[in-house]
Amino acid sequence: MFTISEAAAKQIKESAKQSQSEGLPLRVAAKKNVDGSFHYGVGFEETTKEEDLAFKSHDITILIAPQSMPLLNGTEMDFVQLDNGEEHFIFKNPNDPSYTAEDNNSEHNL
Repeated sequence: MFTISEAAAKQIKESAKQSQSEGLPLRVAAKKNVDGSFHYGVGFEETTKEEDLAFKSHDITILIAPQSMPLLNGTEMDFVQLDNGEEHFIFKNPNDPSYTAEDNNSEHNL
């Protein structure tokens, strides 16, 4: 399962409003790089595929392709303020070798 935090949901809804993408599902993807690190992709999706896995979290539909699911299973997407004051989406992903619960270092901008 993949979830989003309340803070992430609020920011996703704001981003959807600003980009005129309200009501569109959010596609989340992950792939493992050659060095073992993870690369995340996030964006609003106009078309869904039959094989897509769909989840609902905080009234946001999340689409994940089957090949990304093993990498994203158990992940929570959050929106946090970092030490330098910048705000970012982060992935709290126990499958990602670079993730540690203490420093939330797997980040991605939406």
